[in-house]
Amino acid sequence: MKTNYFIKQSKVPESMDLYIYDYVTGDEVNVFGEVTESSTSANYIKSQLENAIDVKTINIYINSYGGSVSEGLAIYNQLKRHPAHKIVHIDGFACSIASVIAMARDKVIMGSNTLMMIHHAAMGVFGNAKDLKKAAADIEIIDGASCSSYLAKAGNKLTQAKLTQLLDNETWLDATQCIYYGLADSIEGEEDSTNTIDQAKQRYKQSIQAEINRTQKDIKVPKELTKQKTNAEKLMEAYKNRKTNGEKLN
Repeated sequence: MKTNYFIKQSKVPESMDLYIYDYVTGDEVNVFGEVTESSTSANYIKSQLENAIDVKTINIYINSYGGSVSEGLAIYNQLKRHPAHKIVHIDGFACSIASVIAMARDKVIMGSNTLMMIHHAAMGVFGNAKDLKKAAADIEIIDGASCSSYLAKAGNKLTQAKLTQLLDNETWLDATQCIYYGLADSIEGEEDSTNTIDQAKQRYKQSIQAEINRTQKDIKVPKELTKQKTNAEKLMEAYKNRKTNGEKLN
């Protein structure tokens, strides 16, 4: 059994710590029917949560590249159903289905140097054209299930259109961007206040403006085009030039 992913009793009374520090995988069954329990499986998490009925707070620490969508969605829903107050701490990466598990929270806290990566669900398939078409339809439904978790957390801070764009690009998001899009609530070590999201938005806008300013500095406008002259100014300039050159003016 893996030991990277486990639940332990916290030092704080009526509190429990859950560490997701590995790929999310289901239990394995060998050719003899023997089951090897995975400590990242929904079954394992279910058994642990059933023994934590009186727990008031669950601290969930995540550093994972993701893994099985079915296992991750089951873990997400198990956590959502548990009546305890759930606080997610992103300690490193929260990628793919691990980022979906992070949405099963009352609060998400990210380290200033941590990242979240979101993308569309993927699967491998072998078969004829009919099989491939069915697989494409199936993966769209599976993908929609994951998307609903992000939108439920983000509220009105993230539209379906913007989320689709981020998923299409297999986007890596830092802590500030996650707060901006409503996928996180605060940054570890920073003041926890109602202004956290507004501060993140301001920092994000400033970074975009800084990039625009940097790009504009590289664009050189020809000196003769820095000021556009009116037709009257052009005629007056031509008149002065002809007069200076001694031409006879009618």
